[in-house]
Amino acid sequence: MPPALDTLPKIGAPATRALNNAGYSTLRDLAGVPRADLAKLHGMGPKALGIIQSALEQHNLSLG
Repeated sequence: MPPALDTLPKIGAPATRALNNAGYSTLRDLAGVPRADLAKLHGMGPKALGIIQSALEQHNLSLG
């Protein structure tokens, strides 16, 4: 079963805080957001970005 679009995927606490602080609270919010923009957030690393991209792909969505 793919991850829900109305929650964030299971990523580390620093990455989750970074997304919440930037106004992203659901997986749906991240669709189309440029990967480079997310990578600039403090606490957001390559592993978290990969998990997010993978979760989006399960819904036929992607980072920008």
